[in-house]
Amino acid sequence: MTSRPRLATDVNYVNGLAALALFAVMAYVFMISELGAPAGFADGSITESIGYAMFDMLDQAAIEAEGFLVAFIIIAFVLDAALDGAVMLARREDDESVVTALADGGRRIAGRGDEPRRTDGSTDAADGGDH
Repeated sequence: MTSRPRLATDVNYVNGLAALALFAVMAYVFMISELGAPAGFADGSITESIGYAMFDMLDQAAIEAEGFLVAFIIIAFVLDAALDGAVMLARREDDESVVTALADGGRRIAGRGDEPRRTDGSTDAADGGDH
């Protein structure tokens, strides 16, 4: 038989009081701060301007921005290196066996296709065959 949950009465209220104090301070700061009117964007497409900024063609953008060509190229190199590393880790060995890098440190696992195939048609007793 299960019993219903009981309310914990030996609680430390300091954490709750600290959270309430932090909430009060943040609410006070937001209430007294003066926020200016939203400026908005100039006429023109924001998406188009982001594209121009990404490829450092700022003279064609309708909205003023900074160039991001160097950041775009660095991200492309990092993603390319990650893809090359993933392909290198996932490739098969020359003898068509799979090496799993994460599960067992790169060792061969029995029963994963790395045993040499027999040409005489016999099977091992572990596979359910007779000797």
